[in-house]
Amino acid sequence: MSIRLSRERLQALLHSARGKRIAVVGDAMLDVYLRGDVQRISPEAPVPVVTVRQRTHALGGAANVAQNVVAVGARCDLVATVGHDVAADTVREMLRRLGANHESVLSIDRCTTQKTRIVARSQQLVRVDEEDNADLSPADVLRLLEQVRRVVETADAVVLEDYNKGVLVQDVIAEVMRLAAERSLPVVVDPKYRNFFLYRGATIFKPNVRELEAALGAAVDVEHPETLPSTLLRLGVSNILLTLGERGMALFSTDGEVARVPTVAREVYDVVGAGDTVTAYLATMLASGATPLEAAWIANVAAGIEVGKLGAATVTAEELMAYVEQEGLSG
Repeated sequence: MSIRLSRERLQALLHSARGKRIAVVGDAMLDVYLRGDVQRISPEAPVPVVTVRQRTHALGGAANVAQNVVAVGARCDLVATVGHDVAADTVREMLRRLGANHESVLSIDRCTTQKTRIVARSQQLVRVDEEDNADLSPADVLRLLEQVRRVVETADAVVLEDYNKGVLVQDVIAEVMRLAAERSLPVVVDPKYRNFFLYRGATIFKPNVRELEAALGAAVDVEHPETLPSTLLRLGVSNILLTLGERGMALFSTDGEVARVPTVAREVYDVVGAGDTVTAYLATMLASGATPLEAAWIANVAAGIEVGKLGAATVTAEELMAYVEQEGLSG
């Protein structure tokens, strides 16, 4: 099964997104890029010496999903945690400049998750991670749940963005799912292995093939998807959206529908952040009244634009509309 949206339908959904509010709950982080030159090897060890010429920051994880939601034109409330450090100040300031609501980002007694990439001549030499990925303390979970209840009350859709950094513990997931079910809100889940089977009731569950296979302990053959209905039942979700890299995406639904969404990327410069763009567009389009298949199609186009940019970039509604018209993708 395939889909091709009309120009009018796409415009209506993108326009509707501007009045929507998306709650994003999950693991926020800060990405740091140190770019420079290599002209010699260190006399201390057989490693290159990088002379740093530029330092840049980017929002990562749930914070990047929030950034992408704002780029679509919707409003966003981010529920996450940071530390009491310079990285936390940077994350808050970047969110403030975006116009994303960061009042529900809590400061706790652990470092802000930070990933520093050292790049020379467009080649990443090393990545340094600073993080504490233990589950939040019971006291911090209670504080977080207060924010969850506040933002879900006014949300039109919910995103659960799990990077296994300790925010999405069982109690938080259960409460988000309960509150969303009470209000019949669409829920988009970007899962990781630790809590893979705790998202019953999700509208779209978005692992990649490797993550799904690791959780199931078995290979997944997307070319012969007869076993996927049992997987949907086991997970308790309405739709599984598998990201397949250069092969695009595949959407499997409880009604037995299987839809392939081929990639539309013209050139791939950098896949960093593409998954966050997909998640943001899925949530905003579902909030705007799109079907899961329509939302997947639009999110796939957005991802095709994002990978043509360097770093964790965003894709605006205007960019998406222009790309669809230029490439003749609408029906």
